[in-house]
Amino acid sequence: MTDPHVRDVYIVDAVRTPVGKYGGALAGIRPDDLAAHVVRALVDRTPELDPARIDDVCFGDANGAGEDNRNVARMAVLLAGLPVTVPGVTVNRLCGSGLEAVVQAARALALGDAHIAVAGGVESMSRAPYVLRKPDRAFPAGHQEMYSSTLGWRMVNERMRPEWTVSLGEGAELIAEQHGITREQQDVFALASHQKAVRAWREGGYHAEVVPLAGVALERDETIREASSLESLSKLKPVFRTVGGTVTAGNSSPLNDGAAALLLVDEEGLRATGREPLARIRASAVTGVEPQLFGLGPVEAVRRALDRSGRGFGDLATFELNEAFAAQALGCLGQWPDLDPSVVNPRGGAIAIGHPLGASGARLAGSVAHQLAALGSGTGLAALCIGVGQGLALVLER
Repeated sequence: MTDPHVRDVYIVDAVRTPVGKYGGALAGIRPDDLAAHVVRALVDRTPELDPARIDDVCFGDANGAGEDNRNVARMAVLLAGLPVTVPGVTVNRLCGSGLEAVVQAARALALGDAHIAVAGGVESMSRAPYVLRKPDRAFPAGHQEMYSSTLGWRMVNERMRPEWTVSLGEGAELIAEQHGITREQQDVFALASHQKAVRAWREGGYHAEVVPLAGVALERDETIREASSLESLSKLKPVFRTVGGTVTAGNSSPLNDGAAALLLVDEEGLRATGREPLARIRASAVTGVEPQLFGLGPVEAVRRALDRSGRGFGDLATFELNEAFAAQALGCLGQWPDLDPSVVNPRGGAIAIGHPLGASGARLAGSVAHQLAALGSGTGLAALCIGVGQGLALVLER
């Protein structure tokens, strides 16, 4: 940090669950228990740290309509067995919620409001409930409509412009159409995501950060397909546009369950942990775009974050860009001509690993921190597109 009144903020450790598929191995685990698991694992991996010294726990959660209600961060603190004096707060920036939690916790540390914080995110899309809007009058005689809270728009305000409230998949189709991104390009990108994830797991790339749950038969991310091929991907039908569509289940991120958490400290907190940090937080940025073009949200956010950090695309050793859809990821990459594509998602992306909404940003930040630690030095970046038209980016360095 260049401002002498702003403290340096370090990531000491980062953990995550294996990511489960919708209705899969983690579907029986409540989201507050998923969050508690990564909080407990994080604390256990730093035995010199007195948990009572944690000043705050900040978690991202995109849904909050079910078992993750009533401030899931505070529930995680209690369920993880931390002292009741440790507070917790939950934030919601939809797909960027987990990264937003990291940014907010880091800001408190940088300003001296805290010395030690846990930041992360959680989502169980399998357990997201159906919700019922309260009737306009008492004792209605007719049928009432229920809404799935798993993903996307529901109970839309009639004052919203219709073009703003198209489905996420249709938004990806709009980007593919506007930027000339073909179905084959999307499938090639999706296949590479699976291949890189398979290789990373085989080579132990995720062993330092993934903490499986006891009693759950899931050791690695559940939606990675080792047998995926361009031939199999090409046979899938478009989901959102039946005529002329290019976005399929194969070149989109799936629905998932999971949690992630990071231990953040300032200099005083670092001494209390007795550990060497993985990375230092350098800068962040958030921006807005047209809601239907949400997938391009990271374009300007990344540029601003790099500018604030005094770095450029050529300085990046690794870049974790969330793959909500291959079309939107390719749309973003096409706007950064100075970026070396080989540094993007070197261990696979969300198309293979999965996208448990509120947890994904924390997963990306943690992965970048671990990658920088493995490299020994360098600059890394994590970024996500966000539903309803936002982008969020975080620059780390070591």
